[in-house]
Order: sequence, then structure tokens, then C-alpha cells
Amino acid sequence: MTQLSPEVERRLAAAKLRVEELRDRIRYHDYRYYVLDKPEISDAEYDALVRELESLEAQFPELVTPDSPTRQVGGRPSTLFAPVRHRAPMMSLDNAFSREELLAWARRVERAVGRFVDTVCEPKIDGLAVSLTYERGRFVRGATRGDGLVGEDVTANLLTLRSLPARLRDPDPPAVMEVRGEVYFPLSEFERQNSALGARGQRLFANPRNAAAGSLRQKEPAVTASRPLGLWCYGLGYLEGRGRATHSEDLDYLRRAGLPVNPEVRPAATLDEVFRRCAWWETHRHEVDYEIDGVVVKVDELALHDELGATSKAPRWAIAYKFPPEERTTRLMQIAVHTGRTGRVTPFAVLEPVHVGGVTVTTAGLHNEDEVRRKDVREGDIVVVRRAGEVIPEVVAPVPEKRSPDSRPWHFPEHCPSCGTRLVRAPGEADWRCPNRGGCRSQSLEWLFHYASSDAMDIDHLGYATGLQLLERGLVQDPADLYSLTAEQLAQLPGFRERSIANLLNAISGSKHRPLANLLVALGIPHVGGHVARVLAGAFPAIDRLRDASPDQLRSVEEIGPTIAEAISDWFRRPENRQLLEKLERAGVRTRESAPARAPEGPLAGRTVVITGTLEAMSREEAIRAAEGAGARVASSVSRRTDFVVVGAQPGSKADKARALGVETIDEREYLRRLGRLH
Repeated sequence: MTQLSPEVERRLAAAKLRVEELRDRIRYHDYRYYVLDKPEISDAEYDALVRELESLEAQFPELVTPDSPTRQVGGRPSTLFAPVRHRAPMMSLDNAFSREELLAWARRVERAVGRFVDTVCEPKIDGLAVSLTYERGRFVRGATRGDGLVGEDVTANLLTLRSLPARLRDPDPPAVMEVRGEVYFPLSEFERQNSALGARGQRLFANPRNAAAGSLRQKEPAVTASRPLGLWCYGLGYLEGRGRATHSEDLDYLRRAGLPVNPEVRPAATLDEVFRRCAWWETHRHEVDYEIDGVVVKVDELALHDELGATSKAPRWAIAYKFPPEERTTRLMQIAVHTGRTGRVTPFAVLEPVHVGGVTVTTAGLHNEDEVRRKDVREGDIVVVRRAGEVIPEVVAPVPEKRSPDSRPWHFPEHCPSCGTRLVRAPGEADWRCPNRGGCRSQSLEWLFHYASSDAMDIDHLGYATGLQLLERGLVQDPADLYSLTAEQLAQLPGFRERSIANLLNAISGSKHRPLANLLVALGIPHVGGHVARVLAGAFPAIDRLRDASPDQLRSVEEIGPTIAEAISDWFRRPENRQLLEKLERAGVRTRESAPARAPEGPLAGRTVVITGTLEAMSREEAIRAAEGAGARVASSVSRRTDFVVVGAQPGSKADKARALGVETIDEREYLRRLGRLH
């Protein structure tokens, strides 16, 4: 036996201790995830533990054991359900966390078979894996993955899914077929159900994956039936009496047989196509009504599956490219509040820095007092943090199991954090507000920043830091004071030199000539965003006409309802707002359209259009501007006067209303064609 040096023995002993610790932690989290459906850590943190264990086992092969979590699939089945043995193992997938790791997998496949092979790219659904057994075309059994060999019998619960056919649409079905799929909780329904649970004071679902798993693994099928679960079938585990050539053929057969197969599955004949598909989904992952956390890449040719084989837990012919994590856990250090431009006081979480979805997050939104109470997040909690829509960080939920026993619920402050004024909350409203409109520094700063934003007066070089300095030195009290600033005054500001002074003054001067709609947005009138502002500017092409309009006159404008009409009328009645308008007019700011509106021209001239859902080629604002540029009027609601509705991904009730009224609905491609952008 080779004698090890003291240093090697020390490293081996330390590695052994860490390996045992990692295995214990991973098994614990497997139990909470697979058996209890109550994970304490995010997927990304779990993946990090597994990768560390894999790295140590690679460095010290003598520490590898057959029962290591790196050699096993999932977790053991629950004792709540009868066991079901799968005809073919339901294996896990190896993960690639970078382009380099995905390339390494492709190179291994290429070396094994002597060439790059056709692949199939599929969205990786974040749900609960299931196996569906059909005999002679009839659904006879459904089971969870379990440990990969034995799962749990959830047949009765699966039968409550509307998308699961009890019989296949195949006059000559195979004798036995085991279909693999993923049960998921639609995101729109997840939000709706959580709102209902919160309203009843009940505990919320932590995330859609847990909601799907918990809903399917109910002892009473009626509970499962009350949850709007979805299903995507992604392949065959076992097939008796049929020959097949490719995975793509399997999916085509499942579609024809009436099983739900994700329409976003795409072939990829080159590695560049694989990379492009993964990059596309990383950008567009929030445009579908289900959670995905990556892209599964599979070798298409089934004969190569046997040739490539599998490890003890994963096939070598497939890999999951995982997106950067969007959910992580961290400690909530403090719940603070901020006063915005309208006086609304919003709570937010101050967090221990955590890397989420490619950025370091230190704060996250908490919306309002009721939301904090509904989620029951407290200072000192370990919380799950998500980057919603890949942009806005939010606290999803606390991890109650890690809460300190002396933790106490958080209470909203009574006074404004900026000016100290006592806060007010109107009956029926969710928000606390600071009523000190003219004397609250935070409101003034936010209003100044909003006034200068690109959707409003578009004043370059006027950010928070500059705005704060202008307010602190008393150089501006409201946005109208910007137009009286001089080079001498700006020279007082730290960092302002001749060029930066000229840039800011030119930007301020240029903003005087913005369209009336931009000014209406900039004024901060409640409920008046870009679209409503354009509607108002079209109906009242001078601000004095809008100022003098009665609520009834405002309501007579299509798309201006009672709430918006009253808010506009109330804003113009206030003396301080009238004084602001007078100051802006004296400064030379454009307050009327310079020319009467011409008859609309373009391919959609005179048409009334409604846009709902998320479009792929353009943002919602771009889609509206494109329609208006083509001569259409864009409405916010569907009526019998609507000519057609553009329906994108995850459409709302507008699409349903259009169909009920017999209004034409078109997809994005047809919309682009009508705009003249496609032929």
C-alpha cells in the first residue's frame, strides 16, 4: 500500500468530513423537496451543494460510495401513496451551467459517435415529473418520479387534469406505452390562487413548482381537481410493439394521439443553433405562462441513445442547460419604507447581498403593508428572493423553519421617513401616503426625476444625484424651476464643469418643445400614462381646454372612464397645480399641439385596435406606437367598435371578450404583416 504524505492525509481527512457533511445536507434537502414539497433553499443553492460534492468526489475517487446523492435520482417515494415501479427508469439530467459546459457535453457526444448529431431543444419546465401508462390506448396508471425506479401512484389525481386524455386518439394504439411528462402550475393561476389564499388569511404557496407538487400529491382527488394544473409531455420511457427512429417522431405521435406536447420544442442541426435557442429562452423565459429554468438538449436519433448509454443517474444523450438563478435565499436585515412622488409610502427589504439572475441584489420590493402581513416576512428572516421579469427583485416568501423564536411581526411606521409628517391611509386603499405634497423632499425628488424621464420630458443628464443637489441648494422647488436655472447656479454643483453645464441646460431647453402628451405624462396626473396622455392630447389639443373640461366632458372621450376623469379633474382643480402650469407656460414650455390633427394615414388608417399579451418582436409601448404610426387608434378595452385584437403570449381577458363579441383576433405575425413589416 502506498504511504500517503502527511499533507495528503490531512487533505483527504478534510475532504472526507466535507463530503459527509454535503451528503447529509443534500439528503435532507432531497427529503424536503421530493417528499414534503417544502424546500428550504433555492434550486441554485441546491445545485451548488451537488456541484461541490461532485468536485470533491472527482478529486478523491476513494471517497465515492454507491449511495452518494451524485449516484442517485431524486428522493425516496412517500408512504402516503402506493408504490409504482417504472418499466424504464425515470432518470435525472446532468446540468450545464455555462456555454462552455454545454460545449463540453456536445464534444463528448461527438467523440462517442464520430460526428455532431441532430438535437432537439425543449424548455425545461419547473414542475413535477410524472409517468403516464397507457394500455391499448386507455390511461391506466400515473406515477411520480420517486427515486427513479419506484414512484407514487397518483392515478386518480392525474385524471382530474383536463389536458390528460383518458383515451388516446389512435385507432391502433400500442399495447403498452409509458409517457413521460411534467405537471406544472400556470403562473397566472398561481398568482390568482395566492391572492385568494392571502385574502382568507391562509398560508401562501411558496412557488409554482411546490404548488404543482403539493396539488398533485393530495389524498383527495377533489383537492387536485380544484387546482388548475397543466401538463406537458416530453417523451416516451417505454413503448411496446412499435418501432421508432427519432425523439421528434415520438413527440409527433404524442401530439397526434391527443397528449399535450409543448409547441416550443425545436430541432437544432448545429451547435450554434443550440446556443441560439438557449440564449433566446434565457431572454424570453417570462413570455410563457409556466416557469422554466433552462433548456433540455437531447440527441434526436433514438439508436444513439442506446449507444451513448447512461451513468447511474443520468443519460449521456441529454443535458439540461440551466439559466442563471433567479431565486436565492438570503437574510432580510431590515424592512424600510420610501416615499414616492405621489406621496405613496412603500416598504422594501434591505437584504444581505445575494447574487440573483446575474446581478447582486441588496434590496427588494414588498409592495404595501397588507402584502408584508400576507407573506408574514419579518426582519431577521431567511427569505426567498426572486428577480421578477429578470428585472425587479422581490421577496417571495420567508423560510419559517429558519425563523428565530424571538421574531416579531413588522409594523408600518406612523410618520413619513422623509419629512416626518404623520401618514394617512384612506378607507378602502392599500397604501399609506404622506400628505405633505409641497414640503416632502422625497416626493419632490421623485417628481423631478419622473418629469425628466424618457417617457415624459426626456431631459438627459438630470438624474437622482443632480436632482437632489438642486433641491438641497434650493435652486428648484418644482419642475418649472428647471427652466430658470443659469450656468452660474449649476457651477455651484460638485462635478459640474463647462461641458456638463452646457449639456444639462441644452437638454432642459430642448424639453420645452416636447409634444403635449409628454407634458401630460410629466405632470404626474394620477392614471395618466403614455397611452391615456395621447388620447387626451387628441381630444383636447391645448392644456387650457383640458384644464377647463368637466368630468362629464372627460368621460365622453372613449377610453376615459369615471375614475380617470375624476382624477384629471381633481388634479386641475388644485391651486398649486394651476400655478405650476402658469409657470411652465411663462417658461415657454409647449402646452398645445402646434398643428391641428390630420386625418390618419397608413395601412391601419381609421381602424381601432386592442393589444393584449406579450409580443416577441416589440414591447407593448412599441406595438402601440407602431399601430398609431400606421393610422390606427389603439384602445385599452374591447368593444363592438374594435376592428381587431392583437393577441400575444399570456393574453388577458380581452382575448376572451373579443371572441365572445365576434371581434377578429390575430397573432403577432399577422399584425406585423398588416403593419407592412412582413410580406
